Amino acid sequence: MSQRYFLELSYDGSNYHGWQIQPNAPTIQEKINESLSKIAGREVNVVGCGRTDTGVHAEKFFAHVDLEQPLEVNSDHLVRKLNGMLPSDIGIHGFFPVDPDTHARFSATSRSYEYRILRRKDPFLQNYSYPYYYGNLDVKKMNGACRILQSYSDFTSFSKLHTDVKTNLCSVASAEWHVDEPLLIFRISADRFLRNMVRAIVGTLIDIGRNNINEHDFRRIIESKNRSEAGFSVPAKGLFLVNVEYPAGLIDRFSINN
Repeated sequence: MSQRYFLELSYDGSNYHGWQIQPNAPTIQEKINESLSKIAGREVNVVGCGRTDTGVHAEKFFAHVDLEQPLEVNSDHLVRKLNGMLPSDIGIHGFFPVDPDTHARFSATSRSYEYRILRRKDPFLQNYSYPYYYGNLDVKKMNGACRILQSYSDFTSFSKLHTDVKTNLCSVASAEWHVDEPLLIFRISADRFLRNMVRAIVGTLIDIGRNNINEHDFRRIIESKNRSEAGFSVPAKGLFLVNVEYPAGLIDRFSINN
């Protein structure tokens, strides 16, 4: 009987074509599969809690893997061994057994992303944020539009076209901008996200902040269910997956950060 394990990790997505394995392109999943397969002595495949796109980062990410034979090493030793094998831009923070029906993706109840806009030049932040030096943004109006997001569930207008998802419905629990100089940070939490959704929302909210559109236009864009009506997609380098939540007690007793 196999044993299911959860991995808790973080990564800098700058050098990768997202989480999920792709032909002829480096991905996070590929790197972890390779390292863990060497340790397990057989080919294994980790399943992630989501599919971050090319260039997107994760401060907190979970994956699970099923192993036919339990690993005969303690978790701390395994974490050190994995980190020694993985490149420096991927870090493993926990490896722990879970119940066989606990799924990294489908058991998750909430995910939170941050998008970071840099308001003045800073060589230590510019590779992990969207440099925006083109004038002031009206954060009050942008937050007014954020409240509108919570009254809708169909986010087709902010989804990448021709994806393989069965529904474009999402439940947005919270969305807000806050200032942390020199950064302007957008944080959004929902039960699920569509491909490109956060980046398209941010681009459209920037149009609000620049007074190019108003709240009435924002509602019209959402209700149109037409990606071409929404704003541009901001660069991936400013987007971070910052939290993934599971039902109480499911992984709390194992995860180091819960």
